Amino acid sequence: MGPGRLSQSLLLRCRRVVAALGAARCHGGLLSARPLSAAAGLRAPHRPPGRGEPPRAGGGGRWNGAASAGGDEEEEEEEEEEEEEEEEEEEDEDEAELEELLGPSPLAAEPGVQRVVVVHPAVKWGPKKSPLTTAELQIAEAVALVDTLQNWTVLDKIIIPTKNPDKKLIFGKGNFQVLTEKIKKLPQVTAVFLNVERISSLTKKELEDAWGVKVFDRYTVVLHIFRCNARTKEAKLQIALAEVPLLRSNLKNEVSQLDQQRGGSRYIMGSGETFMETQYRILKEKELKIRNALEKLRRKRSLLRTQRKKREFPIISVMGYTNCGKTTLIKALTGEAGIQPRDQLFATLDITAHAGYLPSHMAVIYVDTIGFLTDLPHNLVESFSATLEEVVYSDLIVHVRDITHPETILQKATVLSVLKNLNLPSHLLDSMVEVHNKVDLIERYKPTEENALAVSALRGQGLEELKEEIEKKILTVTGKKILTVNINLEGPQLSWLYKEATVQEVEVMPEEGTARVKVIIGNSAFGKYKSLFPNSKIYMP
Repeated sequence: MGPGRLSQSLLLRCRRVVAALGAARCHGGLLSARPLSAAAGLRAPHRPPGRGEPPRAGGGGRWNGAASAGGDEEEEEEEEEEEEEEEEEEEDEDEAELEELLGPSPLAAEPGVQRVVVVHPAVKWGPKKSPLTTAELQIAEAVALVDTLQNWTVLDKIIIPTKNPDKKLIFGKGNFQVLTEKIKKLPQVTAVFLNVERISSLTKKELEDAWGVKVFDRYTVVLHIFRCNARTKEAKLQIALAEVPLLRSNLKNEVSQLDQQRGGSRYIMGSGETFMETQYRILKEKELKIRNALEKLRRKRSLLRTQRKKREFPIISVMGYTNCGKTTLIKALTGEAGIQPRDQLFATLDITAHAGYLPSHMAVIYVDTIGFLTDLPHNLVESFSATLEEVVYSDLIVHVRDITHPETILQKATVLSVLKNLNLPSHLLDSMVEVHNKVDLIERYKPTEENALAVSALRGQGLEELKEEIEKKILTVTGKKILTVNINLEGPQLSWLYKEATVQEVEVMPEEGTARVKVIIGNSAFGKYKSLFPNSKIYMP
């Protein structure tokens, strides 16, 4: 096989691996960090013994065999190139299908300025009333959601009491009339944000008819924030999936209106399908395509996860309520200048991985995740399960809390509730590290919860203690040990340790022909080492 063909083959393999890892979206972390750059190492093509050797005396048959083998290799390379071309064609087809799926959303808010009235239904009593918050704090969070959106401004905020927010029009007749008069008196109002989890399409239509403006619930506002902040194809696909229930609900409402006009049950162009059946089928096909596209992206992401596991990098998922300071904390722990935290809700929608070091110089991966929100609709959480599933494969969870927030206890309960619904392994929940962030804003703050750590990610306060706690937990959950061994430089111990453990430091003593090697090693590898090198001196810390 000629050198040109070999180079082309290696180039194709490089492209395949790099493309796969790039699709996994490890932003500025695993692929850019120097000690982790070998995570996707390539092996040189293996040459079986005897192939390509020069002829020996009386060995003409052997040379012919090598030439024949070389011909086989060329055929294999041609087949590989054909496979590569087919893969590229499939990728082009996938790309075209993705562009179709990620087209303009029919649910997207109209571009331009929105002048919004925020209305909060304050439940007086019963199971719908939360004991951990107040109506004032709830409407403040609703206002913060609106402020997150560019060109959206809050004209007014109104708290109206209600006995049952599940009513068709949310409020009682008298309060609804009062609210309607208030909204109509406001100048230049373009929309009402009703601070409830979700309203039906029928309720939405009746409210819009009564108030003469667009009406949004938490589902549609949060979805719009997601749509504005989505950067990757995976995030955009998950948003498209979250829109399906709304599209289905809207379709049902449209069909009922057509039925009233005696047009909804008619068949379309002799197809044997009614209008409703055709629209439902198209929507079902779209949902299936989105789920298939997400599954392909999930498989690509699993490649990166496999590479991490091969290198035995511990994975630490950093989680918390939206805008609690997760990204700022990761920047402080890793020193990665490229991370740019934003002071807004749902600034992070994609899983991003960042390399960092613990006090023992152990390399770890910090994973930044999507933030949580109270009353975040189940369908919305479910749509982002592809992103959240990364947490399941973590070695440790760090739960970050904004300890200055007046609803910090409710926010903690929200995060823990979502984590439990993810069906995480019990050891992940039991070993979780709780971080109280932004303590620089509270004078002489001391955590009341047991084992919680006080930190200011912005000021760097408490970071060393946090790293030590993370290292202690990582060593426990992964079964790793930090120890020093005395080795003979002429023996195979050093190369074995480089292969089977993580070598931290090597102190060479040339006059003795020995070295002291500090390593991080798993239980299984440690057992093998003691069996293979029983006379090696081992120093435990």
